[in-house]
Amino acid sequence: MKIAVIYNRDSRNVINLFGIPNREKYGKKSINRIVASLKKYGHQVRAFEGDKDLISKLEDFMPRVLKGELPGMAFNLSYGIQGQARYTHVPSILEMVGIPYVGSNPLAHSLALDKVVAKMIFKQNDLPTPDFVVIKDAEFETPKIPYPLIVKPKNEAVSMGIQIVQNFEELQKAAKVILEDFNQSVLVEQYIDGREINVGLLGNNPPEVLPPCEITFGKEGPKIYTIEDKKGHSGRKIDWICPAPIGYNLTQESQRIAKEAFSALGCYDAARVDMRLDNEGRLFILEVNSLPSLSEHGSYTIAAQHAGLDFSALVNRMVEVASARYFGTPHPPKINIQEKDASKNIFSFITSRRDLMERALVEWVSISSRTSDPIGNKQAITTLNKKLQSMNLKQDLEFTDEHSVWTWETTSGLKGGTLLIGHTDVPIELNVPKASFRREPEWLYGEGIGISRAPMIVMEFALRALRSVRQLQKQPLGIMYYMDEGRDCRYSIEIIKKAASQAKNVLVLRPGGMGGQVTLQRRGQQKYNLIAEGKPHRLGRFIKQPEVLLWTSQKLSDIARLSSKKDRIAVSTMSIRSDRFPMLLPHRVHANLLLNYLDVQQAIETEQKIREILKGSKFKISLELISDRPPMKEKKENNRLAKALEIVAKEWEIPWSKDSSLWPSVGGLAPAKTPVICGLGPAAKDLYTPREAVNRTSLVQRTLLLALFLIQKTGS
Repeated sequence: MKIAVIYNRDSRNVINLFGIPNREKYGKKSINRIVASLKKYGHQVRAFEGDKDLISKLEDFMPRVLKGELPGMAFNLSYGIQGQARYTHVPSILEMVGIPYVGSNPLAHSLALDKVVAKMIFKQNDLPTPDFVVIKDAEFETPKIPYPLIVKPKNEAVSMGIQIVQNFEELQKAAKVILEDFNQSVLVEQYIDGREINVGLLGNNPPEVLPPCEITFGKEGPKIYTIEDKKGHSGRKIDWICPAPIGYNLTQESQRIAKEAFSALGCYDAARVDMRLDNEGRLFILEVNSLPSLSEHGSYTIAAQHAGLDFSALVNRMVEVASARYFGTPHPPKINIQEKDASKNIFSFITSRRDLMERALVEWVSISSRTSDPIGNKQAITTLNKKLQSMNLKQDLEFTDEHSVWTWETTSGLKGGTLLIGHTDVPIELNVPKASFRREPEWLYGEGIGISRAPMIVMEFALRALRSVRQLQKQPLGIMYYMDEGRDCRYSIEIIKKAASQAKNVLVLRPGGMGGQVTLQRRGQQKYNLIAEGKPHRLGRFIKQPEVLLWTSQKLSDIARLSSKKDRIAVSTMSIRSDRFPMLLPHRVHANLLLNYLDVQQAIETEQKIREILKGSKFKISLELISDRPPMKEKKENNRLAKALEIVAKEWEIPWSKDSSLWPSVGGLAPAKTPVICGLGPAAKDLYTPREAVNRTSLVQRTLLLALFLIQKTGS
């Protein structure tokens, strides 16, 4: 399980520092000890400061979970940074963003931290607590409680500001310090002369009660546990005796009182109840610490050790009782290969490997393989080959040319099965700055991460999930990768067509949309190279025919007007440049035209219209078709395949919708009767730019969708 240990040490990372500051801090040694204990039990652990950046850090560490996936958990040690009810701040944030956590909820913390409210609740529940009064300002009368008295801030913990006073003058001085230094009301309560007993609790419904622990103060100083004692500045030795030597009956009574106080305040998972035992054998509740210290020498950890829990066992037991409270089980379910329902094992396999998927994505982004970089593409293919061979997939030499396209298959072969198609090249020009990998809470950024890299991760981990349940080789399955997407599949097109004709289904690993969109229809695309050439002329010389650059610009404008939404035709100029000699006007113009179409006959007619527009000039005109990517038309076969995927998506609550696109893909190379779906990759944005990104949750969702769809094809 992923566990975020949340603490407070550095109070500077807030928008403003003002109000009541927190005076409690966890030591680095204690934090590191807790982290090490959780790691010892196999958890993946990171520690975070509970400040204004907490949400983004947690979102990065434990992204949104899928249906049925247990989320990570926070191990809350946070005392807060500033303001009242500081213990509630981090639990409130965790509840707001939906992260389970160890420890009491905000309400229980607020009740326990407000000593006056807590004592009122104790009295309402017939639990013994010393008599008390509250001082709100410096003008007060002597309380009707016999001296000596205990004076403490109303809303502080760990003995902050606590004093014993013997008379009214001492009471005035102590109250003034609290009113001014702590800026809060003063709790004045009867001092119980006697022994101090701490009782720890662990668990819920009902909690287990740890052995009582007695604090001994020696002969010097007051018989109360001061902040100086806790910091080691008092100069006296404080000891703990556990189990407290108070006899069987008082032990039972102290544990009963502790359980009832725990319940009365609504605490969860862990707490410590501090009591005083007077000379007549009566117990009184002083306070409930809803966030008991886990320091090495604290009474809570000492009592746990006497109950048979060393420090690591105690820390992990706290995680277990919180897990049981949230999920009804101490531990997340383990993968069980023998389980009949392989889909559950696949789910567990994929969701437990989020970090591995993202680390693999970092490695892929670091491999630069733009279309015009043959060395980078060779490295990408070599890396991909190693990964697929590690899963015992073999190269299909019939559909591999070792130049532009490679294909692998299972032992069941490709014929009559599913063909997965992706590409290794990143269709970005070399002059565009390279974007390195970076992570945000919801998005992963990097060069080619949406159009190439993340779909590779989806493919790889879907296959690994199938292999984990021994279903991979049973799949009639082919994996094809080509490296000339940026050249419109100029060299791979024939092999892709041939392989697609052997498959029962074709799934193209292109990026999907944020609404779970997959693409059932894509327009075709034709690229033309237009050259218009005239004679060179000097500036200012009168000529009857227009300048070739101006003429071409006008014709390109006329060509653009051939676009028709009704006919689903779009024509546009993608680039234009001119040639000229020194001191002369341009005499040759080069333009690249793009024609998007759905119907082949419409494309033929549009090309004829373009040629008609270019006729009738004295310029030498050349219009050459340089690439033609056929459309992927929506058909009943595509809808049947989409329906099968949709059933899986809805069962596992994976976002799903159907869409169409203006841009082509290799999906258009599938035979007319072969079902094809495009866009099985994760949701992506800002494609082909330095800001290209994929959604982190979608990366896991699409991997799960692909794996579960494939396993259905074997009837497992």
